Amino acid sequence: MRKRLLLLLAVVIATLGAAGAQAFTAYQQSSASRQAAPDVQVASAGALPSGPFVLFRNTAPGQGFGEAATAALSEPNGRRTLLGKACDRVYAARNLVSCLETRNGMPTSFEASTYDGSLVQQGTWELGGIPNRTRVSADGSLVATTVFVSGHSYASSSFSTQTLIGPADGSSHTNLEDYALMDHGARIKATDRNIWGVTFSPGKPNEFYATASSQGNIWLVHGDIAARTLTIAASGVECPSVSPDGQRIAFKKSTSGTLAGARQPAVLELATGNVTVLGEQRDLDDQIEWLDNGTILYGMPREGAGPDSDIWSLSLEPGAAPRLFIEHAWSPAVVR
Repeated sequence: MRKRLLLLLAVVIATLGAAGAQAFTAYQQSSASRQAAPDVQVASAGALPSGPFVLFRNTAPGQGFGEAATAALSEPNGRRTLLGKACDRVYAARNLVSCLETRNGMPTSFEASTYDGSLVQQGTWELGGIPNRTRVSADGSLVATTVFVSGHSYASSSFSTQTLIGPADGSSHTNLEDYALMDHGARIKATDRNIWGVTFSPGKPNEFYATASSQGNIWLVHGDIAARTLTIAASGVECPSVSPDGQRIAFKKSTSGTLAGARQPAVLELATGNVTVLGEQRDLDDQIEWLDNGTILYGMPREGAGPDSDIWSLSLEPGAAPRLFIEHAWSPAVVR
């Protein structure tokens, strides 16, 4: 039946010319999309998986678009489980999920929510702008959120961010704008600075890394919550992500050296300061996640597919090429 339909459409193409060709192309794309639809189920147990899993934002058209979802780490592109929580950005530890959501209304509002391992809400609080990044400490005690207070891209000259860190129940937060920005013991008193892209240090929930920018400069900063300091550790490092062993930082490296350029994934060796640019040529926007100490994950939009996207993996091995990891997904978090 399908072959007959294709033959009939081919005849239509010959009759209608360019208009027919466009229609046929649209049919092929729609058909391919239907065939590529993931196997989806709705969470019934009311809990996160007991085994290793990856949490992500489901971007497949149809049921559960925009919801947090999980898949087994052993079969990431297999059946996914929808959690019934709509999230623009999502991240998780073993016993905690952080979900940033845009709530449409009059006016539009933005909200952060956290859930425990049984998906029971632990806290919810208002956000000051468009959700952009979130991370959870490995022990599930702390949550970091970044939003755009103004602008919607780091390439904009007028963008402004707000990054907060606080306990999982949302009872209190500290604003990283209030931390002292330090460089070789001297405090940088910059009024135009922005802080974003927190990543918690493994085994040290009081410490984290983030990106700071001012006057066109981009820095990797090492944060200390108790001391309320951000100490510059390197230049040109945007949206850091610490490896599970704490030895490396994956980040977005600007091809122009400024906030206006395209980004490629790169890895910084903390012990030596050596930087390796990896083999991904497309412009990277997502904050990188680590699959293991030798492989990274990140989301990439599907070209010409609207809000749909895929998660890709990339080995740190020289010459490695990106591999499709999860179709119709974004914002990955690996939980073991």
